[in-house]
Amino acid sequence: MPRHLDLERWPRRAAFDHYRTFDKPYFNVCTRLDGAPLKAALAARAAPGGLSLACYFVSLRLANELEPFRYRLDNGRVRVLDVVHGSTTVLRDDGSFAFADLEHAQDFDTFAAQARASIDAARVPGARFEPRVDEQALLHLTTLPWVHFTSFSHARNWGREDAVPKLAFGRAEADGARLWLPMSVEVHHALMDGVHVGAFVEGFEAMLAAPGRWLAAR
Repeated sequence: MPRHLDLERWPRRAAFDHYRTFDKPYFNVCTRLDGAPLKAALAARAAPGGLSLACYFVSLRLANELEPFRYRLDNGRVRVLDVVHGSTTVLRDDGSFAFADLEHAQDFDTFAAQARASIDAARVPGARFEPRVDEQALLHLTTLPWVHFTSFSHARNWGREDAVPKLAFGRAEADGARLWLPMSVEVHHALMDGVHVGAFVEGFEAMLAAPGRWLAAR
């Protein structure tokens, strides 16, 4: 049976009631992260998938650890998902794009193997364009390797109970010993606040600073 929050006991009940009626109830935070330790660790391990795939892994790890990132709207209630997976855009050789499913896994090698297979399948010419817009147990993920952005906005279908967190990563730029990686986090304000996004960003920074703790872990 689906699990839902007890709204009567939820300290955020007033904020939930306030923001869920907004025409635009989402808020977006853009920041930059130092990806230099992760890039070096990936190179040392000859790890497949590159920086973007590793960032997707970190995103899913954190989203599954931080409960508010697993909250979804459900006809006036708040459903708590047991696990969330990912969906990412995949650019094809002809300039079109498709979507690939990324299954959450606790270790990077397992995640990367499944993700590469899913991404390769999405690149096949003629594969159907099938965004999983009705699937709530996801994070929506994308990378813009051409742009070192400072702000970002996602396409939205207004009027729907779309509470899926959306993350975007941009082009990394070297700055001395640092490698600055833009990251955008967009969430539904009825379900979480800046403190929750802050915890997500802090967790991301910690995992990027010490990638050896999780890259080889099983």
